Amino acid sequence: MNNSLAKLSATFFYLGYFPFAAGSIASAIGGLMAITLAGNMFLYFVVFAVVTAVGFGASGWLEKVLGEKDPSCIVIDEVSGALIAFFLLPARWPVLITAFFVFRAFDMFKIYPADVLEEKTGGVGVMMDDIVAGVYTNLIMQCAVRLAGIAS
Repeated sequence: MNNSLAKLSATFFYLGYFPFAAGSIASAIGGLMAITLAGNMFLYFVVFAVVTAVGFGASGWLEKVLGEKDPSCIVIDEVSGALIAFFLLPARWPVLITAFFVFRAFDMFKIYPADVLEEKTGGVGVMMDDIVAGVYTNLIMQCAVRLAGIAS
C-alpha cells in the first residue's frame, strides 16, 4: 500500500483532517451509512467488511508512516465501529441520536477489553477499541429498544 492510498483510506477520504470533531463526524457518517444500507443486509456486510479490512491495513500503515500511535487523523476506525453500533437499530431519531452518543462515550472511556486492545500496535490497536465500542453500543441499544417497545 502506498502512502497516499493509506492516507486516503485511514482518514476516510481526508475527513480525519477536519479541524474539529473529526471522530464524531466520522461516527455520524458511519451511522448514516448504516441507515442507508439497512435495507440490504448483503451490501451492509460487504461495506462493513471492506471498511474494516481496509481500516486494519491502512491505519497500521499510516501509523507507521507518521511514527505516531493512533494519530487523530485516522477515523476509519470510527466508521467501522459505528457500522456495528447502528446495526439493525430502528431508524428513529431518538434511537439513532442515543446510539451515537453511547458509541462516542464507549469510544472515549475505553471499557475493558477496549483499553487493553488499544495498546496493541498497528491496525489492531487502532481499530479494535472502536469495534468493541460498537459491539457494546449495539448490545445496549438492542436491549433498550426492546425494553422501550420501540419497533422498526
